[in-house]
Amino acid sequence: MASQYYQEMQESFKNNNKSREFPAHSAKVHSVAWSCDGRRLASGSFDKTASVFVLEKDRLVKENNYRGHGDSVDQLCWHPTNPDLFVTASGDKTIRIWDVRTTKCIASVSTKGENINICWSPDGQTIAVGNKDDVVTFIDAKTHRSRAEEQFKFEVNEISWNNDNDMFFLTNGNGCINVLSYPELKPIQSINAHPSNCICIKFDPTGKYFATGSADALVSLWDVEELVCVRCFSRLDWPVRTLSFSHDGKMLASASEDHFIDIAEVETGEKLWEVQCESPTFTVAWHPRRPLLAYACDDKDGKYDSNREAGTVKLFGLPTDS
Repeated sequence: MASQYYQEMQESFKNNNKSREFPAHSAKVHSVAWSCDGRRLASGSFDKTASVFVLEKDRLVKENNYRGHGDSVDQLCWHPTNPDLFVTASGDKTIRIWDVRTTKCIASVSTKGENINICWSPDGQTIAVGNKDDVVTFIDAKTHRSRAEEQFKFEVNEISWNNDNDMFFLTNGNGCINVLSYPELKPIQSINAHPSNCICIKFDPTGKYFATGSADALVSLWDVEELVCVRCFSRLDWPVRTLSFSHDGKMLASASEDHFIDIAEVETGEKLWEVQCESPTFTVAWHPRRPLLAYACDDKDGKYDSNREAGTVKLFGLPTDS
């Protein structure tokens, strides 16, 4: 029997089954993320900029474009509790912290390599950034100075704290999840999660689970306390690039080069919905308060031309015009 939640969400998506597209950049979008209050969506792009939108009832309104990076903005994230600050990681060997109230860069911090992944600790005090040379740098969010730097002997793909802020997780190129104590950064465990490259990792808002996505096209769901795999989701055919849990922790969106985003019910693993896409999806992010999914896809032709496909962000789950 499908749960009541399952039926309600299916009904909701049936009624709001349109994705709306909003021009954001002049080249492909690598990363989208919501502010903690859900009022704003930020996007980072190959065009070296970040954009910030304000969410109005049924649309995104572009508020600002943030320039300053000298290379592609590969990933960005917001402060966990301050809805005015976000940070961008770029291939130009810097990270930048931005304030939407002044629309200015309040800090540019140099790092040793081309940055590809970034996350903000749940307590808001530290920013971790990983580069192409598998070095993760921990930066004090107030002083903007480096607190620690770790060189890893494996390919580091994505990084994240657990919700309690006392463990630090990395996914690696050998299919493992490495768990370190925090702030000591001492190895606790290395979990053989997948037979091939383990690409992305996300923690659910309730702190019960985390999910990883792999080059084997599988998404695995893990119990945070036990560090054991609870179930796998296997509806995608291509390497899983991006994951996001809904605000209540009950849905998990995953995407790849398949031309759809899979939305699963976390507790059963069943497919709740699929969002049709015309091209591979790089990044997905559920809104922090409602069943609204932001995502960005590759340009349809793979060319950076000026058609409106390039550099758009999309929203699924908006109320359709009555």
